Amino acid sequence: MTTMTWLDMLQKRLRIDIDCVDPAEARRFLPFKPHDQTSNQRLIFEQITAPQNRKLLLKTVKEGGEEGWEVILNRMSALLCAKNIDNIEGRVLLQSSAAYAYDTDKIVAHARAYVQELEKLGVSKDRICIKIPATGPALNASPILLEEGIRTLATSIFCVAQAIAASQAKCLSISPYYNFPWFHMDRTQWPDVQDPALQHPMSPRLLQIRQVYDRLREEIGLEQPLMKPASFISAKEAMAMAELGCEHATIPEDILLQLSELDTKSAPPPGSAWFADNRLPSYRLAHLLKMDVLSGDLWDGRLPSTGVDYLANNGANLTKVIEADTVTREGLHLALEAFLENESQSRAAIEEAIRQLCAETSDV
Repeated sequence: MTTMTWLDMLQKRLRIDIDCVDPAEARRFLPFKPHDQTSNQRLIFEQITAPQNRKLLLKTVKEGGEEGWEVILNRMSALLCAKNIDNIEGRVLLQSSAAYAYDTDKIVAHARAYVQELEKLGVSKDRICIKIPATGPALNASPILLEEGIRTLATSIFCVAQAIAASQAKCLSISPYYNFPWFHMDRTQWPDVQDPALQHPMSPRLLQIRQVYDRLREEIGLEQPLMKPASFISAKEAMAMAELGCEHATIPEDILLQLSELDTKSAPPPGSAWFADNRLPSYRLAHLLKMDVLSGDLWDGRLPSTGVDYLANNGANLTKVIEADTVTREGLHLALEAFLENESQSRAAIEEAIRQLCAETSDV
C-alpha cells in the first residue's frame, strides 16, 4: 500500500504553487504539476546569476544592451518565467519593482512591460499575473490593468485591511506573508510552534481574511481574490493553510521536499482530524476570529470595515491603517527594502555583463 505524504494530503485540499523559478527545481519534488509559479526580485536575481543562465544573460545583453538595464531585467525575468510555462498548470507571476510601490502610473507601466515581454515569448495574458505590493497607490493600478486583461496579485499583505483593499482593487489573488521578514532574519524571533494553525500569531488574521471574503462574496455576489499565502519556514506551516481556508499555498522547494518526505501515518500533521471532516472554519480554530495577538491590547475586537473605500485619494485610508499597525508597517517596509536590494544586485550583474561585452567588442 502506497504511503500518503503530507504533500499528498495538502494537494487534495488546495492548489500548490511553487515559489521557485528554476525549472529543474519546479519538477524535482512534485508528482504533479504545480498550479502557478511565482517569483520575486530575489528569485530572479538568483537565476540571473546562476551559471546555467550565463549564456542567456549574455545573449540578452548583446541583443538589447543599448536599451538599458531595466529593459534587460524585464526581458530576463520574462525569459526565465517562460521556461517554466510547460511545468505548471496556471500562471507565471512577476513582481513589479519595489521602487514603484507608491506610484500608480509606474506600476501600470512596469506591468505592461512585463506582459509585453512575455507575450513575445508566446505566453498569453490568461497565463500571466503581476504581483503588486499592497499599498494604496499600487493597488490603484489593479483596476487599470484589469481593463487591459492583465490580472494582479496583491503581495506583502500583513493585515485584514490590505486584503479588503485588494478586493476593492479587483485583484485576482492575494499573498499574505505568514511569517514576518524578521522571523527569517532572526530565527530566535520565529514562533516555531507545534500547531501553527492554532498557535501561530498570523493565523487569526488569515482566518479573519477568509471570513471577510466569504461574507463579501455572499453580500455583493462577486468573487473575491484567491488566498495564496507565502513565506513559510516549516512544513507544518504549509499544512495549516488548508485548515485556514486558503485556496492556494505558495511553497518554496525546501518546504516541498520536507512535505514529500513526511508520511501521514508515522507523522500525522497537526490538525489531521480536520483533514478528515474538512469543515470550514475548522471547529478548533473558530475562536481565532475574535483575537489578534499581533495587535495586543490595541485591538478593539472589530474587523476593519468593508464599507471604507481604501483606494480613494491614492489609497489614503489604507495608508492610515498601515501606519497605525506596527507589524504591518514594519513588515511592508522590510519586504520592500529587501526587494530593492535584490533589484540593485540584478542591476549590478546586468551592468557588469554589459561592460564585459563592450570590452570584448573594443578588443576586436
